Amino acid sequence: MLDIFSKLTFLSIFTDIKEFFNKQIPVADWVDEAVKWTTDTFSWFFDPIKEDFGDQLEKFAELLADIPPSIVIVITVIIAFFLSGKKFGLPSFTLVGLLFIYNQQLWEQLMSTFTLVLVASLISVIVGIPVGILMSKSKWAEAIIKPILDFMQTMPAFVYLIPAVVFFGIGMVPGVFASFIFATPPVVRFTNLGIRQVSKELVEASDAFGTTGSQKLFKVELPMAKTTIMAGVNQTVMLSLSMVVIASMIGAPGLGRDVLSALQRASAGTGFVAGLSIVILAIIMDRITQNINKEKS
Repeated sequence: MLDIFSKLTFLSIFTDIKEFFNKQIPVADWVDEAVKWTTDTFSWFFDPIKEDFGDQLEKFAELLADIPPSIVIVITVIIAFFLSGKKFGLPSFTLVGLLFIYNQQLWEQLMSTFTLVLVASLISVIVGIPVGILMSKSKWAEAIIKPILDFMQTMPAFVYLIPAVVFFGIGMVPGVFASFIFATPPVVRFTNLGIRQVSKELVEASDAFGTTGSQKLFKVELPMAKTTIMAGVNQTVMLSLSMVVIASMIGAPGLGRDVLSALQRASAGTGFVAGLSIVILAIIMDRITQNINKEKS
């Protein structure tokens, strides 16, 4: 009798477990409700960003486009010349590349793309470096933030477009938002790594001289970690630029929109020219940010 009761109990538990796993957990519904609640509750925050900040971005892009291209090209070439140690490789490439983009009548799109990348990168650096400093100073903060960074880096980039559109509509603002989320992790990780790699002897020496926490951070740790931090900034800029084409799917202007349009019309030539222009911009920005680091190191 006891054996029969045990078997019936086991079968009942097994059935309950089976029913539990057969029933779908409504994660999608939970996320939809959370997004809807966030949108409704914080509309006072999202709406001004969508309207005012979006207008400012468009005006800045128009301002850059109104500057004569010859002036922009000359200034960029001069910057590349001095940052490269007065060598002619990078300035020559910059000159030829920018003249090619201008010749292909993509200058206005180039300025829109540059605006998106510049703003997204600046926001990522402004947010990322303090977060990286916090991680380097607190094991608890590092334990909490690391999984979040892993989540941000492994999530497909297209997924970021969904909350961007929900919160900010379409245009340049959601493109900046998606680029910011996608591009922030490197500068956070590299800042944390750079500060943690500062020689313990230097830190102990600064403590021995009675430096405060802020003095030690700004006069010892950050200067010693700047090479690593700048490497993170460089990666952040490159990741922001890699979001250009993806952000065009939600209305972000620039060279990415030309690539997307060429894809929709199966126009190989137009897509190649726009893609090549993005590559030229990427190489110029990559080399300039790298040489800024070398110049100051």
